[in-house]
Amino acid sequence: MTLIRPTRRAILAGTSAFAATLAMPSLSRAAQRPAFTHGVQSGDVDTGSGMIWTRVDRPARIMMEVSTTETFEDARRLTPMDALPESDFAIKRLVEGLPSDQEIFYRFVAADLSDPTVTSESITGRFRTAPNARRDIRFAWSGDTAGQGWGIDPEGMLTYATMSGHRPDFFIHSGDTVYADGPMEDEVSLPDGGTWTNALLIPEKRKVAETLDEFRGQWKYNMMDAHVRAMNAEVPVFMQWDDHEVVNNWSDAKNLADDDRYSEKSVHVLAARATRAFHEMVPLRMTPAEPSRVYRKIAYGPMLDIFFLDLRSYRGPNSTGLQDEMTDDSRILGPDQLAWLKRELSMSQATWKVIACDMPIGLVVPDGDLIEAIGNRDGGAPKGRELEIAELLRFIKTAGVRNTVWFTADVHYTAAHHYDPNRAQFQDFEPFWEFVSGPLHAGSFGPNALDATFGPEVRFFKAPPEGQANLPPSAGLQFFGLVDIDAQTQQMTVRLMDRADTELWKITLDPADAAI
Repeated sequence: MTLIRPTRRAILAGTSAFAATLAMPSLSRAAQRPAFTHGVQSGDVDTGSGMIWTRVDRPARIMMEVSTTETFEDARRLTPMDALPESDFAIKRLVEGLPSDQEIFYRFVAADLSDPTVTSESITGRFRTAPNARRDIRFAWSGDTAGQGWGIDPEGMLTYATMSGHRPDFFIHSGDTVYADGPMEDEVSLPDGGTWTNALLIPEKRKVAETLDEFRGQWKYNMMDAHVRAMNAEVPVFMQWDDHEVVNNWSDAKNLADDDRYSEKSVHVLAARATRAFHEMVPLRMTPAEPSRVYRKIAYGPMLDIFFLDLRSYRGPNSTGLQDEMTDDSRILGPDQLAWLKRELSMSQATWKVIACDMPIGLVVPDGDLIEAIGNRDGGAPKGRELEIAELLRFIKTAGVRNTVWFTADVHYTAAHHYDPNRAQFQDFEPFWEFVSGPLHAGSFGPNALDATFGPEVRFFKAPPEGQANLPPSAGLQFFGLVDIDAQTQQMTVRLMDRADTELWKITLDPADAAI
């Protein structure tokens, strides 16, 4: 079957044909009709299924079709879903029974629950399912959206448009998907005398998020950006989170007593509301055994498995990171997630095992005098959170797991790190790469110091000039990465890019033990 890619106009505008096929007639009173408010999203796509998402402006019954053609000639109608106030009128579902390696078009129409004869215009999106056989794969990754007060300016979030132009099969958002703790102002004075203008603002972005509706508003704000909506309609997004979805440097031990911005002082209450908003607003699969789980595996054909980690939900409190024994306080993955990761890695038959991590391994990320990430400044034998990572790296070696590559964001600059036991204090592991990219649309920082425990070496980085920090997106230091896996050679090529679409650095990795 010929695969047809829709035009951007077709994706965003949709068609009226779907509404015409419904038993419920559509009325022409446009002002009274339901409206889709924030576009569409797809995500967590594998060989036979994928998530789809949308949101409307009122209680409505959402009718859905999927098709392998842009004209919807072979459409399959799905069971409708009701969008209700309890979920802020957002709905998402898993679409199953799809053919592999196939362009899939999906379409929504909303009928007003108070008068089902009043229906919306349709809205449309697309994604491509993963292959069952080897084919070329391309994906993008980055993190950090709308942070440090840099919101939607007149140009919009341009990095999303740049990434979308490469037509990736999917995009990994590595965390800090929103900044619930980052209020914005209409204008920001720049050091060069210029002014940054946040051309679009909503009340939820003028203060820190505390209520459920304020957390929901963080997502709705980002999807007000035309570049974000356009990419969401064309490229599946595989989401994970970090701290700013809740509050800066969030863990269960976070103390907000001295933060006057917050009237709600319980980080547990804030995390519960943020978690609900996150799962309502992103196209992430739900795990019945743990409905709020973020860590998961996506099998993307014979050459690629992606393992999404969650370094937030199960960590102990931030500390100096110098514990000599692994305890609940020194963990960052938690025992269940670590056991899951070992099990899934050992069972993976994919050529490449991509570990999508929301924080880097060897970069020191401080929280005042404490440690926010893994590296603890000590540079010696593993201590603190390094103990879990050492256990994982040792397991990967002893279990014979080949071709693991780590992708992350968090630190607001881009870098390539190579880890080698010959340079390390802990040496019971195989060499591996870690690639860092971001921010998507936030302040630029860095570079961070390296901790020597696992022998990292910086092969490339780009960050603000020394002495400069929190540069606006207009300064150009906004970064993403592109990854191509060649079907014939199974080589992985990683490129570090900026929002102007400049290729900053590139490397091609050869797979070990792979049949050509």
